[in-house]
Amino acid sequence: MKHLTVLAIDLGAESGRVMAVHYDGRSLELEELHRFPNVTVDVRGTLHWDFLRLWRDMQHGIERGKRHRPASLGVDTWGVDFALLDRQGQLLGNPVCYRDGRTEGVMERAFGRVPQAEIFEQTGIQFLPFNTLYQMISLVEGGSPQLDAANTFLTAPDLLNYWLTGVKVCEFSNATTTQMFNPRTGDWAAELMDAFAIPRRIFPEVVQPGTRLGDYEGIPVIAPACHDTGSAVAGTPLTSARSAYISSGTWSLVGLEVTQPVINEAALAANATNEGGVYGTYRLLKNVMVLWIVQQCRAAWAAAGEKHSYAELVQMAADAPPLASPIDPDDARFLPSGDHPSRVQAWCREHGQPVPETKGAIVRSVLEGLAQRYSQVLTSLTGLTGQPADRLHIVGGGSRNRLLNQMTADASGLPVVAGPVEATVLGNALVQLISLGELADIRQARQLVSQMGGQETFLPE
Repeated sequence: MKHLTVLAIDLGAESGRVMAVHYDGRSLELEELHRFPNVTVDVRGTLHWDFLRLWRDMQHGIERGKRHRPASLGVDTWGVDFALLDRQGQLLGNPVCYRDGRTEGVMERAFGRVPQAEIFEQTGIQFLPFNTLYQMISLVEGGSPQLDAANTFLTAPDLLNYWLTGVKVCEFSNATTTQMFNPRTGDWAAELMDAFAIPRRIFPEVVQPGTRLGDYEGIPVIAPACHDTGSAVAGTPLTSARSAYISSGTWSLVGLEVTQPVINEAALAANATNEGGVYGTYRLLKNVMVLWIVQQCRAAWAAAGEKHSYAELVQMAADAPPLASPIDPDDARFLPSGDHPSRVQAWCREHGQPVPETKGAIVRSVLEGLAQRYSQVLTSLTGLTGQPADRLHIVGGGSRNRLLNQMTADASGLPVVAGPVEATVLGNALVQLISLGELADIRQARQLVSQMGGQETFLPE
């Protein structure tokens, strides 16, 4: 029986990894080659990503994977962040993290030039203050010399693909997250860019998932859905058009897979987003800021000398009283890093709820607020499509949280299917395998995932 291996490089906001995905014609097997942290660096008040470190770690993982004679490799990352290159293809500066404060107030000022409804009409993307559009406007407003010198704009995964292959293109699923891509025209939102004096000349061709970009040391490089959520949804074993999903990690992306973007007044009012998917699909979804809050609570307690694993924190939450003080995880105060235990307590105090005092009560406040928010978002999205969901798939690292899974089933009234944890890696690899001709289509690919096991169903109680 034929055995074939592809390498999936998945970079998230907290960590990255290089995985080998082995396919024997009937099943998939994952092997971790290299895992590494993704850290930000504060340079004179500006928060940067350390892309040179990421590049070195990627190379290390690929080198380990060479023993498998990989048929291809693919890269996915988080969205919205980008790099600017000069005429020689050199970085003009280390990419800035979306959590940096340079976009503060930019979105609101942008609405003074182009109405919010018109921006949504041209892009179909939800309004978040760190979207690429507002990062670019901040450069225009500040008269950035980097923007004047720029020859090429590349999103985060596109930069890594350029370093791998020398090819300067932007992949579709990640390009859509910028709020500068027009799904109606299938190209960059030229009219919008002109309105904000963003130079269109620096934006390269947009290519679809499954495109072979070139080679890295003899290994074909194939663009998967280069946005990590795009890959996660590709790797989710959706069983019908009524299946909803949550890709749960630092952020939770709650959504539906649709064949056409939903761009209308109701979608605008719901602040829904239409991000590109694989093989002619869009991801109608909303971002929910969740496990980031738990991560920041854990970090704050560790800094005080009280270290706990995530499993320990979840158990503490399970032992805490239920439905005491669920928070709104999308409150803007939770976006920046910092003392999140105090912020959770302050939110509860301001909203007349009992103030959680213990670690377990604080984490439970976050998780219960998250489950309720999941249910609200899903109701909003199914209202836009007119088709109720019949089940909810939770994938990614957050799918390990059995307490949250049960809370979500209870809040939504839907059966929750948790797993696979590695949906992003699987989706990355599956698009490569389809491009290589080893799988017929995304339907066959998802059937493979559903047969892997390791999934658990939670029924509403």
